[in-house]
Amino acid sequence: MRTFYDYDTPVGKLYIEAEDDFLTKLSFFELSGKRLETPVIKETYRQLTEYFEGNRKTFDIPLKLEGTDFQKSVWHALMKIPYGKTVSYLDIARSAGNPKASRAVGMANNKNKIPIIIPCHRVIGKNGSLTGYAGGLEIKKKLLELEKQQICSK
Repeated sequence: MRTFYDYDTPVGKLYIEAEDDFLTKLSFFELSGKRLETPVIKETYRQLTEYFEGNRKTFDIPLKLEGTDFQKSVWHALMKIPYGKTVSYLDIARSAGNPKASRAVGMANNKNKIPIIIPCHRVIGKNGSLTGYAGGLEIKKKLLELEKQQICSK
């Protein structure tokens, strides 16, 4: 059974959805369904809190990824982007094994249901510009600034 719970965070309200012992969605927008704070939801929130405080650079939450093989390969490539770094869609296309698939990488980013944990906010245009983000460009900018601040303050 899928359940969700919502929390206030430095980037606004986040809705965390889980099924059994797996995280299935992290959303900036209200979810419907059964509102229940399960162990995996609590753990996700704990790790997100550490991330926002600058004390966590990676996540170790069991994920249930729902998508095509290509989308999953892109999402796995996103999880390899180091904290505080940015890459282009072309870089991700290359690491996913298809350098001509920049546009498809953008579409896979758009289908990422677990932002922040699968850090699609670290993907920018090849000219360095911020491009689309499910939570809006302001949230993307905040996340990138938070990571850069933490790197500079260490």
